[in-house]
This record gives sequence, C-alpha cells and structure tokens, in this order.
Amino acid sequence: MKSALVADIQRTSVHDGPGIRTTVFFKGCPLSCKWCHNPECISTEPEMMFYPEKCIHCGKCAQGCYSGARVLCGKKMTTGEVLDQIMLDFDYYKEEGGVTFSGGEPMLQADFLKEIIPMCKEKGVHTAIETSLIIYDEEILKNLDIIMADLKIWDSDIHKEYTGVPNEKIKENFIKTDKLGVPIIARTPYIPEVSQDFAKISEFLKGLKNVVRYEILPYHPLGVAKQRALGREEVIFTVPSKKQMEEVNKYAYIR
Repeated sequence: MKSALVADIQRTSVHDGPGIRTTVFFKGCPLSCKWCHNPECISTEPEMMFYPEKCIHCGKCAQGCYSGARVLCGKKMTTGEVLDQIMLDFDYYKEEGGVTFSGGEPMLQADFLKEIIPMCKEKGVHTAIETSLIIYDEEILKNLDIIMADLKIWDSDIHKEYTGVPNEKIKENFIKTDKLGVPIIARTPYIPEVSQDFAKISEFLKGLKNVVRYEILPYHPLGVAKQRALGREEVIFTVPSKKQMEEVNKYAYIR
C-alpha cells in the first residue's frame, strides 16, 4: 500500500464540499500563501507546533504533552489506514457527502491518490479534491466526482508576490481540467489588501463549461495562531466587511 504524510483527518466536515465529508489534509504545498489558514500543511516534513497558552509547565515534554501545548503535525499513513478513517462516517455521507482530499496541495501525493481514489469508489464513497491546480495529473482529476480549485489572483506578478509562484501554469491547468468533464467549483479568497481583479477571474471562469460554481470567500485569520505555533512570522490581513463582500460577490455565480 502507498503511504503519505497526513497533517490531519477531520470528520463530519461541512465546509470542504457538498454534504457531510471527511477531509484528509496532506502535508506539503508548492505555494506559500501569506494568508494561508493551514500553514502547518506547507512543509513536506513533520513539524512540532507549540501553543504556549496551553503549557502547564509540567516538565514532562519528553514523555509527551498532556496539555496539548506541543502538537506534532505530520503522520505517515497508508491508503488502508486512511480509508478506514473515511469509512467511519460512511452512513452520514448520503448522496452528496464523501471524502475531500485537501492540504496543503494533495496533488503532491499523486501515487497515494491514484491508489486510494479507486478504493473509495469501490466502497461507494463520493470523492473530491481541494487544489491550487499548480499540478495537473489527468489520471487523478478525471476519476474524481468534483474538483474544488483556487484561482487566487489574476495578475501573475501579484500572484507570485503573495503566494511565491506565478499563475500561468494554474490558468493553463484550469483549461486542461475543464476538458475532463468533471464538475469544478472555483474559489477565490478575498483579501482586501491585495489587488485580485475579480471581474477578470469571473470572465475567465465563465468561459470554462464545467465550472459549475464560482465562490468568493472572505479571508479569515485562523492561520495566524498556527503561524505563531510554528515559530513563523505572523502575517495578518483585514477581514472583509459585509459591504465589501456584497460588492465582490456580484462576480460570483452558479450555473
């Protein structure tokens, strides 16, 4: 069986695709978005996260942290072990729910996905992925039930400034993925300090026949505490107001 470095498995999730889902978060991402809400999933190596507010100063760190102040993020798991976790909530998935492979960038775990996706389908589990589409793998993408992909910023130079990579390849991969016939939910996180050009993003996505929905999601600072726990520089942006969201959501759509 193939194995991958898993950051976390979240059960009964309602924010990572349709219905009730089990979300598998993988370690490793080619992007390093400054607003990332899962910064613990950027590195491809296990990392120790330290939350000083939880520390009770027991002096027993070597024996394991009992207060949850020290958390090791990253555990090697086989496809069989992950499938066992997915199946725990099978009765709750119904018609819409299922498993979502997320991260980080799950496409970095190509061999793992190529093995576990057919295993899920054999069990009758709906499969989805959350991806930046910086990586294109037809074998993986065409076998999914739904693809959730980000187009974060229209201008490539600005995209590189805030994510660490340009976006020409991402746009190309959107076009290639659209030809596979799999429903795509496109997403853009709204960061008020960043010039994103939602009009151009929306126009581009409307030209792709299998993008069934375009969502604009408000920035939230959930990743800041994790940045602190990882010993990284804290980067905080502004949470958009209700009025700001109303203004940009005119570019969102559902087909």
